[in-house]
Amino acid sequence: MRDLILIFSAFALTWAVALCALDPPSTALKVTSTAFEQGAAIPLKHTCDGQDLSPPLAWAGVPPGAKSLAVVCDDPDAPAGTWDHWVLYNLPADTPGLPEGVAASGTGLPSGTLQGLNGWRTQGYRGPCPPRGGPHRYFFRVYALDTALSLPAGASKEKVQSAMKGHVLAAGELVGRYARR
Repeated sequence: MRDLILIFSAFALTWAVALCALDPPSTALKVTSTAFEQGAAIPLKHTCDGQDLSPPLAWAGVPPGAKSLAVVCDDPDAPAGTWDHWVLYNLPADTPGLPEGVAASGTGLPSGTLQGLNGWRTQGYRGPCPPRGGPHRYFFRVYALDTALSLPAGASKEKVQSAMKGHVLAAGELVGRYARR
């Protein structure tokens, strides 16, 4: 039994070292919104029950050497699994945030910024729209990357995340909640 524990411990240590080599830990970005605070309710106007406007977002702490930013918003509490609400990538690294109501067409975004597909298979922001019941969590994640992603507009979150592997210099998140009445 002791030998089995030693073998398992050695395997676990080797696996952990391998994971760190593939995707080293990143530093933290501070992500905020004037619409809601960390862990608070997302206002109605940013949901499907309101105007479905993207909330304003701001971030700080983008490290030197960052070439682009990516933003992903998803709901891990969706009944069918994680549901994607917004995917943006190739924002210039010096972009300090996003205004309220970013258009699906990308109008108003910095030049070169692309929007990926959300869970409805359309581009642009689609706000919280959970089934009735308890609140869902919505994670607005911002990533600082050491490269621009070589992806066309309309890439899936999975393709964006795959292209980001090994290029994340820093990341941060803002979590909001929403429940339909």
